[in-house]
Amino acid sequence: MKVVILCGGKGTRIRGVNDDLPKPMIPVGNYPIIWHIMRSYAHHGFNEFVLCLGYKGPTIKDFFLNYRSQISDFTIDFANGREVTFDKAHEKLDWKVTLAETGEDTLTGSRIKRIEHYIGDDEEFMMTYGDGVCDIDVNALIDYHKNHGKLMTVSGVRPPSRFGELDTNDESRIVEFNEKPQATGGRISGGFFVCNKEIFKYLDADRSDETLEADPMRKIAADGQMMMYKHDGFWQCMDTFRDYALLNELYEDGTAPWVKW
Repeated sequence: MKVVILCGGKGTRIRGVNDDLPKPMIPVGNYPIIWHIMRSYAHHGFNEFVLCLGYKGPTIKDFFLNYRSQISDFTIDFANGREVTFDKAHEKLDWKVTLAETGEDTLTGSRIKRIEHYIGDDEEFMMTYGDGVCDIDVNALIDYHKNHGKLMTVSGVRPPSRFGELDTNDESRIVEFNEKPQATGGRISGGFFVCNKEIFKYLDADRSDETLEADPMRKIAADGQMMMYKHDGFWQCMDTFRDYALLNELYEDGTAPWVKW
């Protein structure tokens, strides 16, 4: 099952880190947050990724094209044809990463629609945002999705309520999806979706301004095709400088809950 990650964010509210970086490339420790997200999925056995690029996509491309030199010490011997010797042992990854340009100003729903062909014959795929880490049990999430048989599963988490709130019935079927409401308590959407490919029918191929969290997800919920997976563990996005500082403190202290590898 492929993992689709939305990587078009600009990170305009994280000033003082590096204003030239796209949001998924803002570092936690020595690695960009997108790397942490991918490591989490790979830890659970999922290593095929489709990255939906937008703002400064070439920066993300450069990181993966030059991955070995990004993470390793190396020596360049200019007297010997600029021969490069890597001095630091590095872990070999078995990832397969597709980097898809989906438009600098394209909105989330339109980005997802533009990578539909990369899903291929798979009936289902996972999806999340390129700015949030979580200690979710991905395999348990997938089992939950397969068992309920609906088109979409959203992971419901409990951080400060400033994101899309999930209103559910007693069976955890989402009856209403509200994008970034005023705080009313309860769970909010933390990303980490599992989707049936039928959700592409809710997205308009002729638009670049369709927000996934607006009409498409509202329609999916209204059709009774969206369920919530309750996650009571750690979840944190990198939305502000304060979030950036918190994630880096956890990682540097060796207490980062999402680091299972």
